[in-house]
Amino acid sequence: MADNSLNLSMPYIQPSQAQKHVTHNEAIRLLDILVQLAVVSDETTSPPASPSSGSRYIVADGALGAWAGQDGKVAVYDAGAWIYHAPRTGWRAWVQDRQMLAVFDGNEWIDIDEGQFQDLDSFGLGMTSLPGAPFSAKLNAALWTALYAADGGNGSLVQTLNREDVSADAGLVFQTDFDTRAILGLFGSSRMRLATTPDGSTFRDAISIDVSTGIADQPALPRFMAYTNFDNFGAADTWTTIGINVAEYNDQLAFDAATGSFTAPVDGTYLFGATLVFKLDSNPGAKMGARLLQNGVDVLRGSLVQLSADHEDQQTSLGVQTLVSLVAGDTVELQGRMRDFGGYFMAGQTTFWGFKVG
Repeated sequence: MADNSLNLSMPYIQPSQAQKHVTHNEAIRLLDILVQLAVVSDETTSPPASPSSGSRYIVADGALGAWAGQDGKVAVYDAGAWIYHAPRTGWRAWVQDRQMLAVFDGNEWIDIDEGQFQDLDSFGLGMTSLPGAPFSAKLNAALWTALYAADGGNGSLVQTLNREDVSADAGLVFQTDFDTRAILGLFGSSRMRLATTPDGSTFRDAISIDVSTGIADQPALPRFMAYTNFDNFGAADTWTTIGINVAEYNDQLAFDAATGSFTAPVDGTYLFGATLVFKLDSNPGAKMGARLLQNGVDVLRGSLVQLSADHEDQQTSLGVQTLVSLVAGDTVELQGRMRDFGGYFMAGQTTFWGFKVG
């Protein structure tokens, strides 16, 4: 069995050793001296005249007197005498008179100051830096604050993310347990993007901004514009769901051309509108009416309209528009009615549209 520990050279209690407390107390004494090391100074070349018991120093180069020949060692004053400990690589000490942390690099003590943090390959705060992320931090809160004018700054705080060219990325990535769920920034294009992903690979832009014009798009906004491609006959005084069967555009595929209805994909506030164009059947006395129906039952407030003036064939139009709060799964459809006499809702010009506004 070895006599001393490998790193701090603390003595081991040996089998059948007498006065074991002496060895134990020596090990405790070494721990007290070297662990959580803080020294009075590292710039002193000769011992102080009246050192306090337990005071520690890093002996400066060119030491004199009782410290001669002990350069770089940790000197501790104990029981009226100086005891010296040779440092090992990686030892750190807080230097009280300079308010500086120093580390022994195997040859000398060096300060851990701003000069030592230049041109680092990696830096981990609260963790070991991860591959591909040379700066890594593990913490629960972070604060960046401007340097105030009173402290020598200008009161501003600007953080810059720079990329090499338009094909590269500059932005923020938001993750859950290291699985990406959203990105914000310039990713692979010249547009400012806010995008989400359910799986970390398929991204959908919620907001996309042209950096040259500042115009914002919402590519994933539920919206549609549709029309009927055939003349829909409306019997006298009968509400009829108009066959809106062609979608010019249909983001999020929320409009169903087979049923002519829109289904809300998410909760929110939606704006809907429609234009109905009259086409004569046989009696010009027919008058158009329109309404928007929620879930096939409820008439949306503000959507019930009726024309009373005389109609002109393929010229007279009726418009309707209203705002409504929907929950996911609610449906909205367009219905029309001819009063007194039958007539047609004209193909190609009778339209239905809507989109989410909030």
